[in-house]
Amino acid sequence: MPLLNSVIKWVNIKRNYQIQYYREYPHEIQNETLFSLLQSAKDTEWGKAHNFDDVNSLRTFQQATPLQSYNDIKPYVERLRQGEKDLLWPGVVKWFAKSSGTTSDKSKFIPVTAEALEDCHLRGPKDVFAQYITTNPDSKVLKGKILTLGGSHRVNNFNNNSFHGDLSAIMIENEPFWSDLFRTPAAEIALIEEFEEKVEKIIDTTLDQNVTAFAGVPSWYLVLFKRVLEKTGKSNLLEVWPNLEVFAHGGVNFEPYREQYRKIIPSSQMHYVETYNASEGFFGIQDNEDRDDMLLMLDYGIYYEFIPMSEFGSENPRVLSLEEVELNENYALVISTNAGLWRYIIGDTIKFTNKYPYKIKVTGRTKHFINAFGEELIIDNAEQALKIACHHTGAIVNEYTAGPVFMGDNSKGAHQWIIEFAKAPKDVDHFKTILDNSLKTLNSDYEAKRHKNMTLEMLHLTVAPKGTFYNWMKQRGKVGGQNKIPRLANNRKYLDELMNILGTGR
Repeated sequence: MPLLNSVIKWVNIKRNYQIQYYREYPHEIQNETLFSLLQSAKDTEWGKAHNFDDVNSLRTFQQATPLQSYNDIKPYVERLRQGEKDLLWPGVVKWFAKSSGTTSDKSKFIPVTAEALEDCHLRGPKDVFAQYITTNPDSKVLKGKILTLGGSHRVNNFNNNSFHGDLSAIMIENEPFWSDLFRTPAAEIALIEEFEEKVEKIIDTTLDQNVTAFAGVPSWYLVLFKRVLEKTGKSNLLEVWPNLEVFAHGGVNFEPYREQYRKIIPSSQMHYVETYNASEGFFGIQDNEDRDDMLLMLDYGIYYEFIPMSEFGSENPRVLSLEEVELNENYALVISTNAGLWRYIIGDTIKFTNKYPYKIKVTGRTKHFINAFGEELIIDNAEQALKIACHHTGAIVNEYTAGPVFMGDNSKGAHQWIIEFAKAPKDVDHFKTILDNSLKTLNSDYEAKRHKNMTLEMLHLTVAPKGTFYNWMKQRGKVGGQNKIPRLANNRKYLDELMNILGTGR
């Protein structure tokens, strides 16, 4: 093990020198990435149809290849799942990341090529720990194990030679053999499909392990950790795993969960590192724990473009390169990748907080907002407002979702919030007032609609009992893995489902 640790540290040093080029030559790296992708795919069916052989600039690439949604590439994906090759990317695609998303109940199957696995999905976690160990040279994280709460996978129903499943499961299946030295539990437990069975088996096999780190989606780890404390009778996780050191989290905004993690891991020495990874690729790493933004990863076989959200949905929106972006503007993310996704709109929105190096924050989803009355409320507004309300009332939010209350014959419109508290405020009405006022401060459109209650009245707040959101997700078959609780919606679908669970109807 000491020799292996030394080798890993040497590799980390080498990789950190490469990442330094992000700061000095970001545009050159991205330009090289684009033309490498085009060269690799020029003889595929897609490459021939879009004249990749003739593309000699970003502009000709944009003219040759229109923006794509999942529905646009779905026919190609279905053919790939049936075993056809050389369609979007050279060769056969064996793995497909199943993504349910939060805006549709229909599953998406994102191609995961061998190149995307090696150069992007598996490289990202390595860089997370390379960066962490560089900034924390006294770290003992390599002396213990990373607790893994994996997803599940199954044989493809189209073709017995290909598979689909959560991205985390695909990664576990394709990690190098020596990863087992640093991971717990064993892969066969991490890949159990039934979430509650997986949690119990993880507890049975890891309590005696030296767990120093964990990585994944905060909400599902919280379910696991609360069960660990219930089963062991311990008051916090440090009594179970005293050498816990770092949590590399992603998938959802960590802020609503931060206070809960502080309580179950009561240590000022615990590190939290944000990552931006998705079924479509690994995009960002928090390389400085004193900042709340992430370094945009530029050499993972992903070429980035950006649509200003002020133009998103218009017939001919501007689509910008990295060189053209401005700080603190909201952009829809567009990617072309070594998984064969070409000018693909993934549905996330980001803003840039820094250039040289380029750093980003995830601000929400292109379809995850409330704009029923022209208020254009995005997830970033919601998360910040909740943080303010919790700060002033001492409350801790476990889960939430929000959407519109539409105008009736004798009623005005409003926003309805369903919130499950880990620690409820003493005065719910006071919490509601602070939340509403914070939204006004953060969003001028919301403030205008709330002015004198002319369009929107005071938001409605429903407090849900503990366990409500978990039970709802379980009913929907969306527990664990990459599944995320939908935060904002422009309709009442999620609200009405939850209100029915609560027994109050609409």
